[in-house]
Amino acid sequence: MTLALSIPPAADAQQPSAPSRDTLLRGPYLQAATPTSIVIRWRTDVLTRGIVHFGKTSGLLNRNTQDTVLVTDHKVRLTGLEPGTKYYYSIGSYFDTLQTGPNNYFVTLPPAGSEDALYRIAAVGDCGNNSVNQRAVRDQLIRYLGERNNDMNAWILLGDNAYYTGRDAEFQSNFFNIYKDNLLTKYPLYPTPGNHDYYDGDSSEEKVQHTHQVAYYQNFTMPVDGEAGGVPSHNPAFYSFDLGNIHFISLDSYGIEDDKYRLYDTLGPQAVWVKQDLEANGHKGWVIAYWHHPPYTMGSHNSDKEEELVHIRENFIRILERYGVDLIICGHSHDYERSRLIRGHYGPETSFDPAAYVLNNSSGMYDETPNSCPYLKDSATGYAGTVYIVSGSAGQLGGKQTSFPHDALPYADATHGGAGMLEIRGNRLDWKWICADGVIRDHFTLLKNVNRHHHLTIKKGDPVTLTASFPTDSPYKWSTGKSTDRSITVQPSSSKIYTVKDAAGCLQDTFEVTVQK
Repeated sequence: MTLALSIPPAADAQQPSAPSRDTLLRGPYLQAATPTSIVIRWRTDVLTRGIVHFGKTSGLLNRNTQDTVLVTDHKVRLTGLEPGTKYYYSIGSYFDTLQTGPNNYFVTLPPAGSEDALYRIAAVGDCGNNSVNQRAVRDQLIRYLGERNNDMNAWILLGDNAYYTGRDAEFQSNFFNIYKDNLLTKYPLYPTPGNHDYYDGDSSEEKVQHTHQVAYYQNFTMPVDGEAGGVPSHNPAFYSFDLGNIHFISLDSYGIEDDKYRLYDTLGPQAVWVKQDLEANGHKGWVIAYWHHPPYTMGSHNSDKEEELVHIRENFIRILERYGVDLIICGHSHDYERSRLIRGHYGPETSFDPAAYVLNNSSGMYDETPNSCPYLKDSATGYAGTVYIVSGSAGQLGGKQTSFPHDALPYADATHGGAGMLEIRGNRLDWKWICADGVIRDHFTLLKNVNRHHHLTIKKGDPVTLTASFPTDSPYKWSTGKSTDRSITVQPSSSKIYTVKDAAGCLQDTFEVTVQK
């Protein structure tokens, strides 16, 4: 999929008796993953035709795909893969294997719509500054995954991925070198650009905002043709993809499209595409959008004063709220801030009235502390409500406004660096903010379509299985008192009502079983 000029030697040029060895400068890293394909990228110091050998066991890489032209930046797309399957791989050329081994592997995405497994996705914001904090946050993410058998499906970037000017050399030293031996070799990456990613180039910042001729777009491959789900954008600045029952939308809050439109221009290409994408995909189990500039923050940036932030809040987020988007994750401010489940606030901080805009006053932490029941969304209300997160301290850290924390974002920390971890199983979403010292300082749970009332009719003598609508790690409390499992089978001789509760007393399903004689 890489195009490059292959220049033949002059007719009288002396040919080497043996091929020169190439050296690995960057990679490998995993891009544009789908249930049946993935792009593996790496960089060499000389022009070569790259080859990826791969297979289901580390010692048997019995398939291969290769570049068709001589390049230094290799982009090899593997196709015909099986969904949700682990593959090992090596990278190299005709003459050399540049990297191989048991840590070179990936797992293809699960089939679109599937919701039986636990999906885990990290969210890393404002990371690329080559700092002690960046390395500590990285190490704690790896430790967290190691305690869970390295189980992660993907990770997303929230912008400002290479400080301070987003040039290729800074991507190398501050991003690729930091994550090359751990996250990049194993987990597919889906980025979004920040303002520092647009500082690259020999032209003015304003010019490259229009042209997108910056290292960010050269270094990443995005699924822009709908191959990973969603409506094709045909534009690497913004795209969407499906991971099981989750629909992700990645947006560009700093670039300029068609020489005049920003993200917040509701008639611009991004906003038009977002409406089309949500119209087609808003029914997915979970819908999560992410970009760089947050609509609410009082960290190192002020959402009442900065143009991008003000206009995104006033003009753009109401589109996402209208379609019931569940979670919006941003960076830019070098701290952590998180809202409750809110809706409808588009003004300055002083106009935020919890009574008007907060749909659930709980902390959402679901840990049996006071007022900690999970946030709930229901199809009957059009899945109203969104949780807003600012997580921009995976590298850069510090700074806050005099009014910190923002009134809409009461769960805030400008002292500790960290990154987010999404864990989703079926109709349950959990978010954890993992800090550079390993402490999880914030977390919340969001559930959909729970607290159900079921009417069931059976014939006398027939068994029926009852299943709670909510997944929980604690024992279930059935009114029969005979089981703590999520499902029970009953065989009533007469009509009866059964209930099941969670251990925290936040949730309850009712099953009204009518027995026909």
